[in-house]
Amino acid sequence: MFDDAGVRGWLHVAELHRPEARVTIDPGERLPMASVYKVPLMVAFCRLADAGLIDPRRRLTLEPDERVPGPTGVSILRDPVTMSLRDMVVLMMTISDNTSADAVLRAVGPDVVDAMCLELGMPDTHVLGGVVSTFDRLLADTGAGSLDAALAHVADNDTVVPPGVYDPAYKASTTPEDMARLLRAIWTGQAASEERCAFMRGVMRAQPWQHRLASGFPYDDVTVYGKTGTFGSMRHEAGVVELADGSTYTAVVFTQAARSDNKLPRADAVIGAAARTAVEELRGRQGT
Repeated sequence: MFDDAGVRGWLHVAELHRPEARVTIDPGERLPMASVYKVPLMVAFCRLADAGLIDPRRRLTLEPDERVPGPTGVSILRDPVTMSLRDMVVLMMTISDNTSADAVLRAVGPDVVDAMCLELGMPDTHVLGGVVSTFDRLLADTGAGSLDAALAHVADNDTVVPPGVYDPAYKASTTPEDMARLLRAIWTGQAASEERCAFMRGVMRAQPWQHRLASGFPYDDVTVYGKTGTFGSMRHEAGVVELADGSTYTAVVFTQAARSDNKLPRADAVIGAAARTAVEELRGRQGT
């Protein structure tokens, strides 16, 4: 399926309560995770809130000169915006707002996020400086004079992309296996208090994008929770699929396309199709 869609794929799909029942493709390979880094950032924020070390209702004003490039949310607004840290978490998770995510990361601290990942058994997950460090590194790797020029460079199929652009050592990175472990911790109440875990599940359910993981489960009685990530030729989603009978699966699918076009519908859709095939395989094993 990945070959037919023109992508390289990495996959980890498992039963929520029996993680040993799983379908995987190279689940331990460390990869740039793009905006999927916002999931561990959200968990670290909630754990700090549980410990009384951060006030989720603390209001911050984001000035126009603090905008981080991105296609949604505060990133595309032109005037000062004041809101609570908790609402910034909602924006960064639902519509992947980069400016809100950067503000939350500065409040939490990247070292705190990485320490949390290590504590939860995710040694290969590191957020570094989030999307800001990814963009800074992209500028350095391409030698472009602006972020727009750097993004255009990696999107051009007729140019050679510098090898460092997709090197996980220099940007937020993880493995499908690590992300599946984190999702399981959120859904089983091990990542934070049950109140905070319920909040996290709620915001992941509110993500509006339907073109990746959710496209494989287009039914009203199936609930899909997710967080997408996109960087250059890489398209990802990490989420949870809850079927009508209550059976639940963690689903992490990372891809890298052979082409660098911004719009590759088949590369998006194969994320959902591959996850559905893996879920069907696991359900078939239950029936034998």
